[in-house]
Amino acid sequence: MSRFLLFLTACVLPFATMSAAPAFPSTAPGVTELKTLPAGLLVRSEVKGDYFARSGELFGPLFRYIQRKDIAMTTPVESHPGDTSAMVFWIGAGERAKAEGDLAPSAAPAPEGVVVLRRPDRLVASHGGRGGYSRENFEEARAALLAWVSARPELSVAGDVYGVYWNSPFVPPFLKRYEVHVPVERVPVETGG
Repeated sequence: MSRFLLFLTACVLPFATMSAAPAFPSTAPGVTELKTLPAGLLVRSEVKGDYFARSGELFGPLFRYIQRKDIAMTTPVESHPGDTSAMVFWIGAGERAKAEGDLAPSAAPAPEGVVVLRRPDRLVASHGGRGGYSRENFEEARAALLAWVSARPELSVAGDVYGVYWNSPFVPPFLKRYEVHVPVERVPVETGG
């Protein structure tokens, strides 16, 4: 049995620790910060229903799209929970030309059922965490993030909260890193006097 575990570890560990090219720097676990995300080209899939129950249905079309276009996987993967849930992959700067012909609002989604979007740079508040990609971790980080933003009168929430996942499914939950983002805007703060 121990030889089998050693063999399995030797086969799986390289894939578990592989890191895709990041679209932007991550926020460290336990840290809440403001950061500007770069403009980019993204692919998005949607499904009606719960993100955490249906994430596999969202991942498949995106993965097939980047495989067909010979686009390297990047990190992070965005999760947008809601009545209609979505997953988003970033396309690396050097590979955007491979997907630009599929940019929305062209007549229809790409054959895989994904939509290619151009996103401008944007300011987000980000809260970093470590652990499994679960509803509980998302909600806990969401609450911490929104409390942090609400304590700053110079910031205003400008969109929905979403998850940002940095690691592959092969990484054990206790090693996974994630973030929760909310788009924000700077607002003038009145000073006394």
